[in-house]
Amino acid sequence: MSQQELANIAGVTRQSIGGVELGQYAPSVAMSLRLAKALGCQVEDLFWFEEDLPEVEAILAGSAPKQRQSRVSLARVGDQWIAYPLVGNDAFRIEMIPADGETVAVIYPDAGESVRVKEFPSISKLPLASEVASNERHSEGEAQNQNGRNKVLVRLLDDMDKLHNTVVIAGCTPVLSLLARATERWHPQLRIHYHFAHSKAALSSLCRGEVHIAGMHLYDPQTREHNIPFVREALTGKSAVLITLGVWEEGLLVPPGNPMGVKTVSDLVEFGATIVTHEAGSGSRMLLERKLQEEGVPFPTVKGFDRIVHNHQDVALSVVSGIADAGISTASIAAAFGLGFIPLHSARYDLVIIKEYLEEEPVKQFLSILGHQLVRSQLEILGGYDISNIGEVVANI
Repeated sequence: MSQQELANIAGVTRQSIGGVELGQYAPSVAMSLRLAKALGCQVEDLFWFEEDLPEVEAILAGSAPKQRQSRVSLARVGDQWIAYPLVGNDAFRIEMIPADGETVAVIYPDAGESVRVKEFPSISKLPLASEVASNERHSEGEAQNQNGRNKVLVRLLDDMDKLHNTVVIAGCTPVLSLLARATERWHPQLRIHYHFAHSKAALSSLCRGEVHIAGMHLYDPQTREHNIPFVREALTGKSAVLITLGVWEEGLLVPPGNPMGVKTVSDLVEFGATIVTHEAGSGSRMLLERKLQEEGVPFPTVKGFDRIVHNHQDVALSVVSGIADAGISTASIAAAFGLGFIPLHSARYDLVIIKEYLEEEPVKQFLSILGHQLVRSQLEILGGYDISNIGEVVANI
């Protein structure tokens, strides 16, 4: 629509439209209403006050804050705000993730109840890399509050009500992102923030109060139990419930047709195969180490044992591209990438939730979709999952 066309519909002059667009003319109430009617919208969609954005104090999850502003996602976990830096791979799903806010200052504790605040420089005034390194060495440890946590001031970029209605999940299975999208489809006002972390890291985040739910698939060969012994050891003074997502097949991903004829982990050494491995503390890394020990294979004899990738998709891509001949992942990932699969273990994947969080409405809404038939259908067609007990409480701790 041209300025003249809009002017004709609204019954004003073209010069008035141009003046409003350039910010040189403040329209009257009557003209504002005419413009809104002509454009089929509310007056508030056209004109608004440039108000200062609200700010909240939040605990910064992950690494200590660098001496600059950063984009973050926000969620209310228990009685405190948690800020999750949108940095590196955490800034993306497929597209770049919109920020809920930006850190504007770090909060330092002083004696007593008082605090002092140091503002970050704006993005346009970032220091040189050498200056950043010097500042970080000088300020190491300063950003810790009384509880040893990083506290920052965050300027909000989204509506406070939306941020309150957020569930934060840490885990490593891609199924969590699938569940997140399914939940948001059934509950459009609910936000799911999925933070990628291997099993032990996810459990640590839960213990620190950074997430509502931790996903894990750790096996204890001594007790022959999944997850429960690790949760008991990690949680002190807190009660939790374990709810299962199902049992998945873990094993070796190999090229289509398994050209090397690998059958066991010892074959990796015999055939000179190159592998990629997950980080220490992940369920997949623990499975590989356990199988190597059972077959009497020293870790250093496996070519590529120190080559680390950080998620199941990267394992598959390494095999697809020929960077590696094998890697530990799941049957569903093998099917998704058209790879061969050699099963090694059936692992139960559980969601660990602090019991007090079960009363929070966003958590209730997320858990309510676990037994829905459409969700079950999504998991069934992935392959490699036994979801007959999905949503079942397997332990109270």
